[in-house]
Amino acid sequence: MNRIQKTIALIVPVFNEGEGLAVFYQEVKQVLSTLPEYHWQIIFVDDGSEDNSWQVISELSEQHQDVKGLLLSRNFGKENALTAGVQSVGEEVDAVIFIDADLQHPPELIPQLLAEWQKGFEIVSGIRKDVADYSLFKRIGSKLFYTLMAWFSDIEVIPNNTDYRLLDKTVVSFLCQFTERTRMFRGLIDWMGFNKTHLTFSAPARNTGTQQYSFIKLFRLAINSLTSFSLLPLRITGYIGVFIVLSSGSLLTYMLFTHLLEWTVFTPLAFFVVFNTFLLGILLSGLGLVALYIGHIHTEVVQRPLYIIRKKIGNDKDCI
Repeated sequence: MNRIQKTIALIVPVFNEGEGLAVFYQEVKQVLSTLPEYHWQIIFVDDGSEDNSWQVISELSEQHQDVKGLLLSRNFGKENALTAGVQSVGEEVDAVIFIDADLQHPPELIPQLLAEWQKGFEIVSGIRKDVADYSLFKRIGSKLFYTLMAWFSDIEVIPNNTDYRLLDKTVVSFLCQFTERTRMFRGLIDWMGFNKTHLTFSAPARNTGTQQYSFIKLFRLAINSLTSFSLLPLRITGYIGVFIVLSSGSLLTYMLFTHLLEWTVFTPLAFFVVFNTFLLGILLSGLGLVALYIGHIHTEVVQRPLYIIRKKIGNDKDCI
């Protein structure tokens, strides 16, 4: 290999994508063939697929030297699959690009990602303008998620940001040091800072299969994102508590004042029952939020592995 060439690793998370992996590889190779100045690695991370995804990855690896594969022992989720991929690249890799296998991250954008990287940007993110096969429900959910993240999060959140992004090896080296178990991958990258820019793209319909993120998975990701990058929900509970104390104090003062002047309309018991019920609702909401944070603390303390690699194809590389 020409040592002047810079090495770029494509990290591709895979879950039940066997039907379209060959097409994905051909589409990507067509783009990469226009970039001979780079040396390429394509790392497929099979996140416990239930179809023939690993068989297809194995065949691609046997036929093409640039293909490597990781097979996780079960489905650990996309965030951990991306972590496994980024921790598998070697010291010779100058940058990594995360890209989905369903071709909703258009490979045609890769040259533009590299062009921005060559300008000195260490993080180049893909911002999705629209999605061909997004339902109205998912569009509304996505809008709500990014609105809440913008309000609550302690990091800058760009609407419709995606995992389709390029990271310089300097960013990768620091990303490998993160140990938290409950993670939002793109949130960790945004939290680090560095010199970054973004490109916009329109996501086409999936080449094969169906959307892998169910409503439950998306809901869990949203909750994990909010509680991982912001303490504002807990602060809001505290603010509500202060408001309740002031309101109840004012109400008790009013009740005492009207009682002394004999202007009473509602009995003290009625006020007590209604307000006590409201306080109980606030208390239960606060306990629910505290439970979420305690759950995160428990997950971190247990220190389970983020993933388990069952098999590898290609060179065994350590994290840079």
